[in-house]
Amino acid sequence: MKPTKSKSFLIPEEFYGYLVDNWLREPEPLERLREETAPMEMAGMQISPEQGQFFAMLTKLLNVNRYLEVGVFTGYSSLAVALAMPPDGKIVACDISEEFTSIARKHWHLAGVENKIELHLAPAEETLSKLSDPFDMMFVDADKVNYDSYFEHGLRLLRPGGLMLIDNVFWSGAVADAAVNDDDTLALRNLNAKLHQDDRIDLAIVPIGDGLTMARKR
Repeated sequence: MKPTKSKSFLIPEEFYGYLVDNWLREPEPLERLREETAPMEMAGMQISPEQGQFFAMLTKLLNVNRYLEVGVFTGYSSLAVALAMPPDGKIVACDISEEFTSIARKHWHLAGVENKIELHLAPAEETLSKLSDPFDMMFVDADKVNYDSYFEHGLRLLRPGGLMLIDNVFWSGAVADAAVNDDDTLALRNLNAKLHQDDRIDLAIVPIGDGLTMARKR
């Protein structure tokens, strides 16, 4: 079953069907996971399939062998990367939900990539503070109020030239609405402004999913 609803909210719905039919290549293990996640109340936390395909392309372009993920949910992003990594690739995944990651574990196993993934069920800051070996790529998609902390940990842990991907930086447009000032929106707005001026990174914004920041460590 192909996706019928766009999660890249800037893409018009009528065009998204064309995107799916003419661009999307979703491996069967990812399709199977997406279909199991779709009926869940929190299914909107899952990245879009076109975003997963983009991650897989980046993994291959950058020859990613060590990948760090903050926020696993049901495992779509980690599975997309694991499928694109070489056999000796290593993923360190951080989450706090046994319920959601149990689904991830099942699909990692079904896809034959479970040996690549080391899951840490603990607050991400606790896990990140214990890591030291450098990573090639990192994805941040967790609690927004701690994004700045995850960014700083990521800069320490990424190798020079390593890439950090930060999700939900558009926050459905709320970051550009001065009338919206809840904690999550403020955290994202402040991080966006900080990264704009941060000379430790090269910066790009991709309008995929709910907005994806690409920060390359200099």
